[in-house]
Amino acid sequence: MTTEQSKIGSGFGMRSTAAEVLDGIDLTGRTALVTGGYSGIGVETTRALAGAGARVVVPARRPEQAKEALTEIPGAEVAELDLADLESVRSFAGSFPYERIDLVINSAGIMANPHTVVGPGWESQFAVNHLGHFTLVNQLWPKLGEGSRVISVSSAGHHASGIRWEDPWFERGYDRWQAYGQAKTANVLFAVHLDRLGREHGVRAFSLHPGAILTPLQRHMTTEEMVDRGWIDDRGNTVNPTFKSPEQGAATQVWAATSPRLAGLGGLYCENSDIAELPEKADPARGEGGVAAHATDPEQAERLWAWSAELTGADAFARD
Repeated sequence: MTTEQSKIGSGFGMRSTAAEVLDGIDLTGRTALVTGGYSGIGVETTRALAGAGARVVVPARRPEQAKEALTEIPGAEVAELDLADLESVRSFAGSFPYERIDLVINSAGIMANPHTVVGPGWESQFAVNHLGHFTLVNQLWPKLGEGSRVISVSSAGHHASGIRWEDPWFERGYDRWQAYGQAKTANVLFAVHLDRLGREHGVRAFSLHPGAILTPLQRHMTTEEMVDRGWIDDRGNTVNPTFKSPEQGAATQVWAATSPRLAGLGGLYCENSDIAELPEKADPARGEGGVAAHATDPEQAERLWAWSAELTGADAFARD
């Protein structure tokens, strides 16, 4: 069963926190995997899931830093993983110590960094934000099963670009915001097609916009840039009324991963702890942008999946 991109009246909204959307939900005995789960909204996601009883595995490129950040969160475990290095991804998946994964939240990412190439010439935002997570989920697929959910953290930034099939690596000139937009569109399309493939196995997928939050994600931006965008003042204070706290920013991915209201649904894009509307119905005053048609097109999703599988050699659904 799927549904339209339309709110379902979740009872939550822009100011809901991760702890609030989990109120009354018991995750005891569940295993969650949260990439980026030691920084920004990721650490608040880890805190909320662990607080509800889940075992939370946090893969980290800097494991010592992750252990320090999570030291006061019982139930959080750290393992080494670099999403820019597919050998590291495969090694992590191959050594994953638990038989079942109930929740996967692909929260790690980079934004608007200077042009960087990883692997065999891949633009880094697409490689880390999409291809690393694509490979991770495919490698871990045998550990997912009936009732598991995979959450792909996208952004309203996906509106900036569809998949640039003619020049995906920006060989004709790099635009860091278009590169971010392409990667975030890929996050949505990944969830669309994974849900299509996984639903017969009882595995559902969702994508989302967490909202605008000041976190280390902005490390490649200058203060002047953020002032010019109306995010902060010249003293670093947040001035945009739609910005969220990290606890609020973590809410939508936690809600998508756990809400009983989403049972039987999948392949949808969420924001403000509800299913997102189409752009023409979205309310910018509440930080809503809706989801662009180019990010939910099933043909684009299937094409991206096939290309990603070709690039990475990872496809849990490939027919012999």
